[in-house]
Amino acid sequence: MWLAAAGALMGHPLGNFSVNHYARFEASARGIDLKYAIDLAEIPTFELFREWNLNRSSPAAELESRAMEQARSWAGGLSITVNGTRVTPVVRKVSIALADGAGNLPILRITAMMHAAAAAGSVEYEDRNFEGRAGWKEIVIAAGAGARIKNASQGDQDLSHALAEYPPNPTLAPPQDLRANFTWSADVVSTSKTVIKPTAQPYSPPAPASPAVAAQNPPAGAVMKNDYLSRLLRRDKLPMSAIAIGLAIAFALGAAHALTPGHGKTVVAAYLVGSRGTMKHAAFLGGVVTLTHTISVFALGLATLFLFRFVVPEKITEILGVVSGLSIVAIGAWMLARGIKRTHQHHHHHHHDHDHHHDHDHHHEHDHHHHHDHDYGHSHVPEGDISWGSLLTLAIGGGLAPCESALILLLGAIALGRAGLGLVLVLAFSIGLATVLVGIGMAVLFFKRLLPATARHSHSAFARWLPVGSAAMVITVGLLMTAVSARIVPVGWLV
Repeated sequence: MWLAAAGALMGHPLGNFSVNHYARFEASARGIDLKYAIDLAEIPTFELFREWNLNRSSPAAELESRAMEQARSWAGGLSITVNGTRVTPVVRKVSIALADGAGNLPILRITAMMHAAAAAGSVEYEDRNFEGRAGWKEIVIAAGAGARIKNASQGDQDLSHALAEYPPNPTLAPPQDLRANFTWSADVVSTSKTVIKPTAQPYSPPAPASPAVAAQNPPAGAVMKNDYLSRLLRRDKLPMSAIAIGLAIAFALGAAHALTPGHGKTVVAAYLVGSRGTMKHAAFLGGVVTLTHTISVFALGLATLFLFRFVVPEKITEILGVVSGLSIVAIGAWMLARGIKRTHQHHHHHHHDHDHHHDHDHHHEHDHHHHHDHDYGHSHVPEGDISWGSLLTLAIGGGLAPCESALILLLGAIALGRAGLGLVLVLAFSIGLATVLVGIGMAVLFFKRLLPATARHSHSAFARWLPVGSAAMVITVGLLMTAVSARIVPVGWLV
């Protein structure tokens, strides 16, 4: 067994929550050798170290001992049957590799060499470790000395080199294989390896960026390895000037993060326009988004710290994302119903006025005066479509789902004993995010006032149907946010 330190360009390329699997089967005259690797991103590594009651600076012997225990536990989570008989692989050797991840948090890869004594025949395999966690899931099946593969569900091409080097091609979709089957026979005469032709194609979801691509194009607002905030948290002394700079950077990261897909920019703009929102409504929206987002990050951080044995943070974010999306859909449906009702009422009122002027000409002056007073307050887009309750629901929905970068920032600070500073940095991050949303809302309201008076007049077709179109946009984005959180569609569909 050995302990190695590995370099990393930034946070884990497959996401801070990811757990990546690799299994390589090599059948030979001696049985089946299995090389099994698990690559943990920042948050699952943080959880595993807390379970071990160790950290990255713990003695190598303790880390190696824990890794061996963990590998044996994972071996128990592998279902391997040979000719219908369950076989438990024996762990012979374990190696671990630690790398620097985002926000001062490490990432960990454990590789175990296992062996199963088995005769030639049919093999069925299923990996039941970390069920439901997102990540790279690769299976390789190869023939060793004195064996021949007759058929196999996967081939012998190793894409990630046992999770040590992910492909730099950003268009390559990560495999999602946790099950495999193959049939092999002993061939004591020939020792050449047989080319395997896969009988099934693995599912290919949208590909995340590889380490090389991620380093060239880091996501906006991402907390990365060895950035200013990471260096700030590691400093022994923290002068006020350094803390002020850190808060400004956290604010800027939050603002940049708000411009990435899925943070409600379109919803905020559509809601404020379609409901005739005001600047104070936009400010209220920003304040509640800040508060909600900060609380959600704190709550998820506490769950990661103390409830990691019972809950999966990634699942919590998915659930919160779905709740957020559905709440926005509900607001959009309410807006749509109000908009259609007002459009119908306007049509009915216009028809009534037309008949009234033709049947009562002798009262024209009186009627004209009454009609003028009645329409004075409705010379622009009708008010009344906005309410503080709907605005509060929209704000809570917009800030409910915590982002990985804010959580990484908080957990990194806690790991270094700077929990208080981490909380303040997360608050600055959330304020930056909300400021962008408020700014977008205010900009849209400002430019709306520049429209020609004829377009803004309540009798124009544009003014009558604007609330309906805005509601439709809110519903569409809410449905997309729900689908992305539920992993039905890729995040790139959001705006």
